Amino acid sequence: MDRRWVGVDGYEVVPLVRAGRQVLRVRRHGWLIADCVSVAEVARHVDLADLCEVVRLPEQRRADDPVPARTSSHHR
Repeated sequence: MDRRWVGVDGYEVVPLVRAGRQVLRVRRHGWLIADCVSVAEVARHVDLADLCEVVRLPEQRRADDPVPARTSSHHR
């Protein structure tokens, strides 16, 4: 599952593995700020209270997609 946190002023934090070690990559407006090995280290770059996790919702069907017809059990 992809996880990502965003904050004010264009900050973004994403977990990834670098050289076999998990890090939290901090970017601002797409530019690399730091690869942090702890949350405390992330806090040196961005206020943790300002971060909000981005949650991907399942895709919804489009209004013009066909809906499968079903029969009701009440009409037998």
